[in-house]
Amino acid sequence: MTLKEISGAKKNRPVLTIVMDGVGIAPANEANAVSLARTPNLDRIMKEYPVVELKAHGTAVGLPSDDDMGNSEVGHNALGSGQVFAQGAKLVSQSIESEKIFNSAVWAELTAAPKADATLHFIGLFSDGNVHSHIDHLKAMIDRAKADGVRRVRLHILLDGRDVGETSALDYVNPFEAYLDSIRSADFDVMIASGGGRMTITMDRYEANWAMVELGWKTHVLGEGRTFASAKEAIETFRAETGVIDQDLPPFVIAKDGVPVGTVEDGDSVVFFNFRGDRAIEISKTFEAGADFDKFDRVRVPSVVYAGMLEYDGDLHIPTKYLVSPPEITNTMGEYLTSAGISQYAISETQKYGHVTYFWNGNKSGKFSEELETYVEVPSDIVPFEQRPWMKCAEITDLLIEALESGKYECLRVNFPNGDMVGHTGSLEATVCSMEALDLQLGRILKALDKVGGVAVITADHGNADEMAETDKKTGAPKRNKDGSLKAKTSHTLNRVPCIIYDNVSRDTYDVCEDNGQFGLSAVAATVVNLLGYEKPEMWDDGVIKLK
Repeated sequence: MTLKEISGAKKNRPVLTIVMDGVGIAPANEANAVSLARTPNLDRIMKEYPVVELKAHGTAVGLPSDDDMGNSEVGHNALGSGQVFAQGAKLVSQSIESEKIFNSAVWAELTAAPKADATLHFIGLFSDGNVHSHIDHLKAMIDRAKADGVRRVRLHILLDGRDVGETSALDYVNPFEAYLDSIRSADFDVMIASGGGRMTITMDRYEANWAMVELGWKTHVLGEGRTFASAKEAIETFRAETGVIDQDLPPFVIAKDGVPVGTVEDGDSVVFFNFRGDRAIEISKTFEAGADFDKFDRVRVPSVVYAGMLEYDGDLHIPTKYLVSPPEITNTMGEYLTSAGISQYAISETQKYGHVTYFWNGNKSGKFSEELETYVEVPSDIVPFEQRPWMKCAEITDLLIEALESGKYECLRVNFPNGDMVGHTGSLEATVCSMEALDLQLGRILKALDKVGGVAVITADHGNADEMAETDKKTGAPKRNKDGSLKAKTSHTLNRVPCIIYDNVSRDTYDVCEDNGQFGLSAVAATVVNLLGYEKPEMWDDGVIKLK
């Protein structure tokens, strides 16, 4: 495995990939935080340098259909591998359709004890956002569990409001309760047992806030917390009391006669039904860790059969049991660059650090070369993102500029999480601020690049900040609430993202391809290695430039 140098094309200059996470291209309007923000640096380079629009959702990133929004995980897989692989949602759907998932040894083990006196628990994100999970996958497993003779099922639902409408929880809970009523019988006891907002409990990532996982453990496993007669009652009560959107709702426990209906006990089985890995790893560690677990006091650790929908970390093998094999992503850019002896630098803050390392490298933990690669994580603040929308972009830029000026690295990459993480809050004002903060740092980076004679590929992994309100499909106009305010949107978008080639040193050595809508995020890898002076590997998709 090696890169072939293009005769006379190799340049002794750094090539930097900048991922403006969540910054898509959309018409300027009152809900587009990207166009509303004062971004003189981004505006200038969009006008003065070549720009190709990249597809960042649906089949272009390995998802089942073009109705599926992209996400940071699959986006960075495509960016870092130069290829498109069938991703989690598609793999799970195919496995359910073929019944391969139900014919597996893991499914047999999960459903063995619950055919008698034990309980089968499902924990996961409760929506059809298709970014971390899909409610249809949950239904299929419940139906099959009943058919296989499981007698008792309990559901622990993490409310979304992030990949779907910010206050849409009851649009999922109410029909789901009707569905449960239709399948419940004398010999099949099924009900919702606990829940809470996805940004409050359970679904932490990159060990940014283990307190979320602790709260989820207490809620789902121990049955500790405020009790309600139903999920509907909990959601309506918390909304009235707190005014927060679904993703931030407090945890709740469903109880009957004062007793929680679904604690996790010895002999039970537990399925974490998210297919995306980043927010599933910590809760999986908590279930599977031994006595040396030191993140928080678990109080009691029931002996259960635990499985994830997928293997969330292929190197660390987390969890040990899983229902669907994840995509095997091979021949990534990191592998090829290290084989060619090219030094690399990757940096972001905690919230997206795993995206420029783990996901970029094809869901691989660790480095390909300790000697050639430097990975830097800037610790994220544990505060609501709308309260500090600039996040750590200045600190990231400080270190990135040091790396550029050191002359040690030929290929660098950085992720700025602002547009995505702040965009998910639904706060238009804060997201505008986040874009302006990012633009200030972009200006600093471009000056540093010019100083060292470097070039940059400036892109994004998907849209988000570009569409901060629900959109009327007929008119394209932002939707409004009854009081006239914009109907906030917290999910990703289906919009394309920019791929800007910032090059003041070698622009005359290549042509930028005509933009016919044919390129996706996977084009970035070939573009980067071409700028470095190498041919792309045969299995990669074409880049957006052709060397002369």
